[in-house]
Amino acid sequence: MIRVNGKRQSWYEGMSIKDLLEDLEDSHHYAVIRINDKHVSRPYFEKTLIPDNSEVFLISLIAGG
Repeated sequence: MIRVNGKRQSWYEGMSIKDLLEDLEDSHHYAVIRINDKHVSRPYFEKTLIPDNSEVFLISLIAGG
């Protein structure tokens, strides 16, 4: 089990950030995901595995002028 933005979420062995976003059916474009105290940028979402019992924070891309 992991927590995503404070909500419990199922976890499985080998789960990557990309897998998590697909499981959530989340269409937001995140620039960075924080797993515990580690920040991971978009190019590494597919390769970065999420450990069990992790705190995950989805950080949305914000742009403006």
